[in-house]
Amino acid sequence: MSYVKSAALEERGFVILNRYDQSADPKEWLDLEYVDWKSSGDTRFAPLASAHGELEVDGFWNHTPPRTDKDGVWVDSQAALAPNLVRRAKEPGTNIGRCRVIELRPNTYADALYNLHQDDNNRLNPDETGWIVRGYYNLTDDPESVLILREDRYDPSSEVRLPLPAGMQVIIDTQRFWHATWHVGQEPRYSLITSWESGAALDAYIDAHGGSTEHTNPPLDQSVIDDAQREVQRRLAERAEALAEKRRAGGGEDR
Repeated sequence: MSYVKSAALEERGFVILNRYDQSADPKEWLDLEYVDWKSSGDTRFAPLASAHGELEVDGFWNHTPPRTDKDGVWVDSQAALAPNLVRRAKEPGTNIGRCRVIELRPNTYADALYNLHQDDNNRLNPDETGWIVRGYYNLTDDPESVLILREDRYDPSSEVRLPLPAGMQVIIDTQRFWHATWHVGQEPRYSLITSWESGAALDAYIDAHGGSTEHTNPPLDQSVIDDAQREVQRRLAERAEALAEKRRAGGGEDR
């Protein structure tokens, strides 16, 4: 299938924008209503735009009628509490799908690797339309935390680690990458996540905000990586055994 994609994301799958002065904005995310929704860790979400403007965060393809992650409807009660967040989501001037704030509790590197996942943004996306990517704006100041990207879930050599100070802005093809956040700290981390349609408007926005793919990973000791890789494999084996035991208990053979 042939989609409209942004050239800026083709090489590395992500583009880093200029830092935003987050300190100039009020902490609107603290006023929003959150719903429980587990995604790559101990998380909750505050929807700003959803499939039908309701307080939920499910994929648009799970609604009636099912559709791709485009044409999100603003949740009026939430948008009224967060006009600056809505403004930032609308800045590129492109089609918006889901838009929400994520709250993530502190975790470990091994937790993040275990929870690596790929998004399914382009399910039902019509051919020859814009490819859906996601914009991430880090709202809290978490410079020791990193957003982890891997093209191969189990290959640490493919890992990109993006630090998350306040105002960090990045656009990512999250259907291309396995991704999760390693959040170091005592307080929750908050980030605005918006599904955007690729095309001329998004390209212009990237250019206007200094979009760059230049990045060097912050150092991480090899022993930390190796220990986390082993822990992930242990958890996966444990989970596989638990599922097999459940199947056996249900009367079926685990073959």
